[in-house]
Amino acid sequence: MDDSSAADDLLRLAGALSRWASTQAGLDVPSGVLRLLAIVEERGPIRIGDLAHADQTSQPAVTRQASRLEELGWVERIGDPADARATLVSVTDAGRSALLGARRARGRAVGRLLDEAALPVQRIRETAQLLEKLLQAARRVAGEE
Repeated sequence: MDDSSAADDLLRLAGALSRWASTQAGLDVPSGVLRLLAIVEERGPIRIGDLAHADQTSQPAVTRQASRLEELGWVERIGDPADARATLVSVTDAGRSALLGARRARGRAVGRLLDEAALPVQRIRETAQLLEKLLQAARRVAGEE
């Protein structure tokens, strides 16, 4: 298997597992809303336009989702210290708590799979460490670190 097909397989399988976990977790909000919240948490206070770019979606769609997150009390809009005319979206403690709950629910769903498949926990931890290194490299390549 060449590097390209290994990368394709990794993305396809990780995406499929993530989608499966979201459907099994019984989340109260769409996974796209949680994905947006996760981006805000990862990147810190962020402008709507930058958030739309990071989520690879339109600014109007992100504006609607951010408004929904704000109504839920999971994000707040704050002034941009670099530009008094602009606002930033920032995650709240309630948003962090909601995101943690969703991650735990998804984790429990995948945990049931790990039990069913009888996969060795140490191998799963090693794989998670490899994925973390891959993500760190991705952030370096993107200039985010």
